[in-house]
This record gives sequence, structure tokens and C-alpha cells, in this order.
Amino acid sequence: MIVLDQRSHGRSERGNDHSRSAYVEDAAAFIQTLDLGPLIVLGHSMGGVNAYQLAARHPDLVRALVIEEAGAVVREPVLDVRGWPRRTTTIDGLRAAIEAHGIPDASYFLDSAVEYDDGWGLLCDYDAMMASQYALLGDWWSDWLASTCPALLLHGQDSAVLTTELAREMAAQRPLTELREFPGCGHFVHDDDPEEFARAVAGFLAGLERS
Repeated sequence: MIVLDQRSHGRSERGNDHSRSAYVEDAAAFIQTLDLGPLIVLGHSMGGVNAYQLAARHPDLVRALVIEEAGAVVREPVLDVRGWPRRTTTIDGLRAAIEAHGIPDASYFLDSAVEYDDGWGLLCDYDAMMASQYALLGDWWSDWLASTCPALLLHGQDSAVLTTELAREMAAQRPLTELREFPGCGHFVHDDDPEEFARAVAGFLAGLERS
């Protein structure tokens, strides 16, 4: 498994262009440069949109899709990080400062916390994250329906990002798409129920091998 930090995420370089095409072409160039395609591509949230748009625009690079909590329509930014602390003196202070902005548990974000020369902060750039979220807004049905490879769509029924109605419509409209719903899970299915998440993905991959 190869995990890509896309532009302005993790340890990848910051970029000025956070458009849909910029993210998709980064992923395509990554696969092409390493001569790895066609691959099974898994993406969560914005990464899921990146994944199915990659399959739509570069079908030769994608063998199958695993899409976790990414809709064919994105109506509003999920998270406003403006005002979050850029640095705190301790990692506990960073947690407290993030949770003060209405985040019940900052553990997910602290996975990308690092200690800089001037204190603790996150690897992501806040301005870039907001630009990415606004560029994600739109109706992407044409991209979702454009590819023909097998796909697994994973949806948490308690998600505030992807509605069950939209998830079921996405599965019904796109051939070779299997929908797996997770009761009691939210947007981060892989954290809320990691064992069932792993079983669902493993079962899908096993089905690909049999076919």
C-alpha cells in the first residue's frame, strides 16, 4: 500500500493551485512516474472525490475504486479552520486550542501534529485547506458516473457529510458499484469501526481477485 500526501497535505510541498484538476493531475503524475498503474485507489472524503475523478479522467490508471464518505455532490465546506492556532507551546495546548473551536475530540488532527522550532502545530496549511474545501464544492455527478471500473462505496449512516439518500443514489446510478453502510458510524468510518471497515475492503478486494 502506498499513501500519497497530496499538495499542501502532510509533508508534501505547498502549492498555490488547489483546484480539482490540480489534485487529480498530481495523483496521475504520481502513478505514472512510478509506473504503477492500473491501481486499486482508495480515498476518504476529499480524497474520495480525488479518486473517482482520477478514474474518470485517467481510466487507464485505475483498476478499481474504494470510496469512503465522498459524495457526488458537495454543498459546503466540512470544517472551518480559520482561527485555529498555528503554534502552541505544547501538544496538549494544541489539542485544547483545537477543541475550543467546537471539535469534540482533536485526536484525528493530532495525528499530523509536529514540533517546529517555534512550538507545536499541524502539518497542513490552514489557508490551503480552506481553498481546497471551497474548490471541492460542486456537482460532480458526471465524474462519478464517467468511470466503469468496479467500486466500493463506504458510508457511515451518522455522517454529517454524506447523506444516506445520496449514497444510495450514487450506488444505484453507477454500474458495478457496491454500497456498504455502517450503522453508528460517522464521517470517519475507518476510525469508528476499523474492524468492519477492514472486512468490507478485504471482501471487495477478494471479489476482484476472483473475477
